[in-house]
Amino acid sequence: MTHRNAPLTAVGRHRAVAQVLEVGRPIAHVAAEFHIARATLSKWVARYRADGATALEDRSSAPANRPSRTPMRVVELIEHWRREKKWSARRIARELADGHGVRCCVRTVTRWLDRLGLNRIRDITPDGEDLRQPGKITARYPGHMVHMDVKKVGKIPEGGGWWAHGRGSAQALAGKRAHKQKVGYTYLHSIIDGFSRLAYTEALEDETAATTIAFFHRARVFFAAHGITRITRLITDNGANYTSKAFHRSTCAFIRRHQRTRIYTPRHNGKIERYQRLLTDECLYARAYESETARRETIEVWVHHYDYHRPHTACGDQPPASRLHAGVDNVMTNYT
Repeated sequence: MTHRNAPLTAVGRHRAVAQVLEVGRPIAHVAAEFHIARATLSKWVARYRADGATALEDRSSAPANRPSRTPMRVVELIEHWRREKKWSARRIARELADGHGVRCCVRTVTRWLDRLGLNRIRDITPDGEDLRQPGKITARYPGHMVHMDVKKVGKIPEGGGWWAHGRGSAQALAGKRAHKQKVGYTYLHSIIDGFSRLAYTEALEDETAATTIAFFHRARVFFAAHGITRITRLITDNGANYTSKAFHRSTCAFIRRHQRTRIYTPRHNGKIERYQRLLTDECLYARAYESETARRETIEVWVHHYDYHRPHTACGDQPPASRLHAGVDNVMTNYT
């Protein structure tokens, strides 16, 4: 950000104009000295002669006439309904369309509420309190709500990447040259039970529908070994692999309902998002890895630690598997 005394701001323009009007130097010579075009300095001189020093301030580049701009009467209606009736942006847009014949999308109403400083509930309450209570998503039994998501991370070249050796180092550049600048990505498919927080993760090569379907059925077998034999609700985002018809056909017989989150609202799938954050902080970037194979092996160890040893606050500071009794002893025996 430039400071107010920087060259070619209002102060710098005034100095250039003063050289022309007060000293009497030619515009071409002053423009060359200030490294600007002669037409630009002529414009500043004309503005100064017409309106004084205030005319040298920056001016908005927005056009003077914008036919598509929201009329001021509509903006006044938006502000009135928000202040007096505390209507949401969606209801305001509906009222404008039905009652006044004005087509205004919800995003436009939200943008105007933001400009008016009325976009939050606490902005329109007398004492500034927040009247909106955050909702809590509660899973009532194992398999009631199962969350599923994919996390995309860059692969680690053999010998380690720039994070291990430093950006621009010889080792990092050698790894890039060996793979022709295309190291690729690893797709971490994860699924978690909302009641017990039991999680299952696999590092796969893509996030296509076929890969996601195969992962889902392997995860279903993993859950069944822990006593979760039915899935009432499967919650995912709106990724192409989850919205595909193949995924629906392959999973509809094993789940009662497939619920997709609202677009651009990841908090609706918060349990898997939090799990992925833990996976990132405690495993993916906890230390530098020498290869992608080494990191994948560490992921398997960490997921086992998360399920059977790591205390979880939602489970009373006990590991997630402690909330599932059926089949846990057998699974632990197989892992050990």
